[in-house]
Amino acid sequence: MSLTGRVALVTGGTGALGQAVTRRLLAEGATVAAPFIVDAERDRLQAGVDATAKDRLLLVRADVTDERAVGDLVNTLQARHRRLDVLVTLVGGFAGGGLLETDRATWDRMLTLNLTATFTAARAAVPLMTAAGRGRVVTIGSRAVMPPAGGFIAYTASKSGVIAFTQALAQELRGTGVTANCVLPSTMDTPANRAAMPDADRKDWVPVDAVAAVIAFLASDDSAHLNGALLTV
Repeated sequence: MSLTGRVALVTGGTGALGQAVTRRLLAEGATVAAPFIVDAERDRLQAGVDATAKDRLLLVRADVTDERAVGDLVNTLQARHRRLDVLVTLVGGFAGGGLLETDRATWDRMLTLNLTATFTAARAAVPLMTAAGRGRVVTIGSRAVMPPAGGFIAYTASKSGVIAFTQALAQELRGTGVTANCVLPSTMDTPANRAAMPDADRKDWVPVDAVAAVIAFLASDDSAHLNGALLTV
């Protein structure tokens, strides 16, 4: 598997999973654009990237929930590289609470971070891919919402929406050379999850590098015959 010469946009590419994905795609030879809004996350990513790959990493301050900002970023990639081969949508968030514990602000935040950000990135990136006759869209759902679960209703609705969106997009993309697939991680071993669940048994938690490996596969030519798939990790 090689991504040499490919250009990837990884939204959320400076987060806990995002850094693992960005490093893996760089290791496979891709050029990677990672928008960021948190300076500390940008600095951690830069520090963790191999020196030989730093010239293939583009870090751009951009809010990927902002449609204009995402469009500008995609236009920048088109101007610099004349191509966009891979979109990985990793921006997201979690909020607990059932129906009566969930206020409108929390509901809107989950939809924005998990679903609307995915839609916005895909809407900006997919036209470049279909015009080129090749491309990979990889989204992130959640194993916890398959089947839909109670107790974190806004998260469940938004991540279930990502799954449905990806499968609908895959149907729209049939015959174009572009595919769309969704990765469904179970609980990942991240600093945020460790802080939120300090007493949990972590032996079955999924390393972010394992999720990144699946995403790298879906970004490659090896996944050409997968479209609309849901891959649990």
